[in-house]
Amino acid sequence: MIILGVDPGLRVTGFGVIEQHGNRLVYVTSGVIRTPVLALPDRIKAIFEGLSEVIALHRPDQCAIEKVFVNVNPQSTLLLGQARGAAIAALVQQGLPVSEYTALQTKQATVGRGKADKSQVQEMVKRLLALPGLPGTDASDALACAICHAHSSHGFASLASHSPVIAKGGSLRMRRGRVIG
Repeated sequence: MIILGVDPGLRVTGFGVIEQHGNRLVYVTSGVIRTPVLALPDRIKAIFEGLSEVIALHRPDQCAIEKVFVNVNPQSTLLLGQARGAAIAALVQQGLPVSEYTALQTKQATVGRGKADKSQVQEMVKRLLALPGLPGTDASDALACAICHAHSSHGFASLASHSPVIAKGGSLRMRRGRVIG
């Protein structure tokens, strides 16, 4: 199964594509869609078209997107919601099933604790997918969302207790959210 993870943002939208083969996760690609510093409709269009290109190129079976959280600034929250709407529209236009996860859920599934910082998420994404270097923060968050979706099919309870994750180029086992080997 090919899973596309999306971390929506008005300036930068992260995306990450992984393949799931049972408990095995394999990195395919990741990156960002940078929107031009233009009017809001042009930015929305750039997000929609950028994700449409990613979908056409990698043909995901399922998609996962991060839920919007409420910022201190309501205007920022509204703008983020519009970027997220553009991303969801690009996904559903292709007939793809879309699952939504909070940042807390993606961090819990990837790092093992919901209050992890971005550098911890980057490091665990690197380890879980056997990447040669750290992905950028937006791409890392999108990959974490895809990993969360892959793990959710097995249930968060089994992930936290003993579910093994084997990455391309090596193996990692997790117990209670910690890498043990």
